[in-house]
Amino acid sequence: MDIEPSELTKREALMQALAEKFAQSAVLKREWLSRVDFGFGTERIIDTSKGIWNPSAYAATLTIISDPQSEYDDGDHDDFLYRYSYEKRPAGQDPRGGSNAKLRDAMRLRLPVIMLRKVDKGQFVPIMPVYVIKDEPENQRFLLTLDESLRFLTDPAVLSPEERRYAERTTRQRLHQPVFRARILDAYERQCAVCTLKKAPLLDAAHITEDSFEHGVPVVTNGMALCKIHHAAYDEKILGISPDYVVHINPDVLAEVDGPMLKHGLQEMDRRPLLLPARRHDHPDRDRLAARFDAFKDAG
Repeated sequence: MDIEPSELTKREALMQALAEKFAQSAVLKREWLSRVDFGFGTERIIDTSKGIWNPSAYAATLTIISDPQSEYDDGDHDDFLYRYSYEKRPAGQDPRGGSNAKLRDAMRLRLPVIMLRKVDKGQFVPIMPVYVIKDEPENQRFLLTLDESLRFLTDPAVLSPEERRYAERTTRQRLHQPVFRARILDAYERQCAVCTLKKAPLLDAAHITEDSFEHGVPVVTNGMALCKIHHAAYDEKILGISPDYVVHINPDVLAEVDGPMLKHGLQEMDRRPLLLPARRHDHPDRDRLAARFDAFKDAG
């Protein structure tokens, strides 16, 4: 089966629409995914009951759902690929058939697929594009890559050390960081923990223990929702947050005289209590804050 050029165009237009919506809202809700207008009429782009969505007008699978809490053995594979289990088939039927057949077609036709990573009930983060690069019927699963370049290798599961480092970094950036941001912004009700700005496109999920460190895991207690200026100030040690959840500004910066941005955006934040999530178990980890605050004080 060959594909019409318009199919790839439609997939690209859909990914653009999802990216724009995600930038504005930090999460995609099932209700919205059920009626998406991306320039070709309104379409449902998520299945109502299954994890693989194969609309009849498309040559191959359009979207797949990844649910960390599901019964399927989905997840990272060697830190740079993603395994996606076959959809379960009735006893006696070929496990390669059904919805799995069209996901295999996506591999054969080299078509991009959209992964909808579930972060809460009816809430998803788009991971895109992903490519099906290997079918493992013996394990009843597919292997997917989030890095377009890997799909052209003879065996994407076997990489050189340099290729592996690159692929691991790409997987971390494209899979774990968007999910981390969605969970952080949800915990902080989409507002900056320092200044309470409520503009989602201007909010970041800031790590407390940096993600480049061994223990810089993407969990809510290792993050805070910060607007871009306060995130940058935190990374540059202009702004610090003590383990008692109080904001501090570098003394040298407090002594500076500049324009209104410095005065209202930074200096007036000094000694301000940090906005905390409503759920106590989402509060920033005090030990992580203490270690980061020590570095802030040393820099000052």
